[in-house]
Amino acid sequence: MAAAVAIDLGRLSRRGRLALGDLDDSKRVPAARRDALAEALWLYADQVVVVSASSATIDRDGLHVTNLRLMRDALSRLDPVPEVSLVDGFALGADAPAHRRVIGGDRKSACIAAASIVAKTARDRLMTGPAATAYPQFGFDAHVGYSTAAHQLALREDGLTPLHRRSFRSVAYPSLQLFDPAAASSSTPGI
Repeated sequence: MAAAVAIDLGRLSRRGRLALGDLDDSKRVPAARRDALAEALWLYADQVVVVSASSATIDRDGLHVTNLRLMRDALSRLDPVPEVSLVDGFALGADAPAHRRVIGGDRKSACIAAASIVAKTARDRLMTGPAATAYPQFGFDAHVGYSTAAHQLALREDGLTPLHRRSFRSVAYPSLQLFDPAAASSSTPGI
């Protein structure tokens, strides 16, 4: 998942400023607060775009390449494209809308933090909703796909689902001998 969020801070109402006042990196915001911020963003942001890629696409193209493509796609879908687009950490290439990369941007920029919140909550909703319904034995509604003892047990008992990346070298996959070494070697190492 990747997101682009356009917020005109000059036009944001007092209520909007209060609702979005504690925007931060999605990893630093507790889940309940993240959900409230996501709802506020859908209400107060000028534009919100969410895009995603399948695990098969990530396995084929690599996580880094896919992330860059998703970020370019999200920015391209903003209409109108904002005068200034900020991107967390990466330059997206000449074919992307005009943008400026900000290292550690999800802690420095309200819009980048907003995109981080929107992407994380969209992913979590996918995992706790359709993914949890399709694969109840995995307990996605409890851990949203992160490696837990229950998730590792489900992997051992049921194997990988179409949602699992075959190129992902997690602690769980190699020990369970479930990932595809060929796919892993075609991806960018460490990404």
